[in-house]
Amino acid sequence: MSPLQGLKILDISTMLAAPWASTFLADYGAEVIKVEHPQNGDHARKYGAQKEGQGLFWKTLNRNKKGITLNLKTSEGKKIFLQLVKDTDVVVENFRPGTLDKWGLDWSTLLETNPKLILLRITGFGQEGPYAKRGGFGTVAEAMSGFTSVNGEKGGRPTLPGMALADGVSSIFGALSIMIALYAQIKNGVEEGQQIDINLYEPLMRLLEPQITAYDQLGRIPEPIGNSSLQTAPRNTYLTKDNTWVALSGSTQSIVENIFRAIGREDLINDPKFFTNEQRLKNVEELDGIIGNWIKQYSYVEVVESFSKAGAVVGPMYNIAQLFEDPHYQYNESFIKVKDNDFGEMRVPNVVAKFSKTPGTVRHLGPDKGQNTEEVLKEKVQLSDEQIRELRKMGVI
Repeated sequence: MSPLQGLKILDISTMLAAPWASTFLADYGAEVIKVEHPQNGDHARKYGAQKEGQGLFWKTLNRNKKGITLNLKTSEGKKIFLQLVKDTDVVVENFRPGTLDKWGLDWSTLLETNPKLILLRITGFGQEGPYAKRGGFGTVAEAMSGFTSVNGEKGGRPTLPGMALADGVSSIFGALSIMIALYAQIKNGVEEGQQIDINLYEPLMRLLEPQITAYDQLGRIPEPIGNSSLQTAPRNTYLTKDNTWVALSGSTQSIVENIFRAIGREDLINDPKFFTNEQRLKNVEELDGIIGNWIKQYSYVEVVESFSKAGAVVGPMYNIAQLFEDPHYQYNESFIKVKDNDFGEMRVPNVVAKFSKTPGTVRHLGPDKGQNTEEVLKEKVQLSDEQIRELRKMGVI
């Protein structure tokens, strides 16, 4: 049995953050019905790299979902949607605030249709406030959260991440929030449904808590410092003798002491300049020089052997191709092969958390547009073939 078997989700969202949230739950058995506009579809189908006219990211972004088309702007589309809502636990959306209201699908209507409904709403700036009506994308959230101000080379300009960071972090908070709301209903007697309001910038702020608290209490405004850290030292990247970049971090005092032992410098353990993390941060350039000069004398294999023997940790800075080659990742099936109608087979990231009794699975990749429309309308709404044909003629599906 899948752990979330029986959980029913209607995903009417587009692009990245909100769809990702429902996908994480679909990986563990939730039945997710992905709703797209009959003509336009989800913009995420064309996001990122394409192969033979098909979006690659779509395949994993919306995996394990059933796909239907439905025009929510039409009276018939609205009627069908509300019928689906009656037998749904969660609706996921990310339209600009006020959009569902304009379509006659406001919260009071949804709650009247299903008194226990959970509505996850992920938007750029949330449902209320001075910026609520603004459009929002992850790029803007990464900038306005403060993240870009601490990311980048030392002395350089603020730098955006090379991935959909804000969307990804928000989606994880979205999936977590859905489960919290469900737990409140199942275990704590919360009988009514509720809305969950998540914006794209606050989840990143939670990851910036060390910088935020340091400013609040000490007035420090951090700037980009490359691969170093304002919280701990040593923490940087270093080049080995055989031109492999490695990364290490001395996040605890015991690990730092093991690093010093690994490079044959136990004398640094009691050196006043490196005795505490505070002192190491003050003398970080000298410390990086000592560690870097040792590492560049040895091959990557020799560095790892020395660090492992001493109880310290170091790792290579992989490119994407190297991820597939790592024997540990292969052993743990970090990537799995899934059959696909368009490409025959794809390697995609596996379900992350490994449950011993109720594991998640990747059953199939993202659906074709409207792939399951007839199936869902017949099963969930009890429509006939003739009714479905008429809806197609009307452009409702």
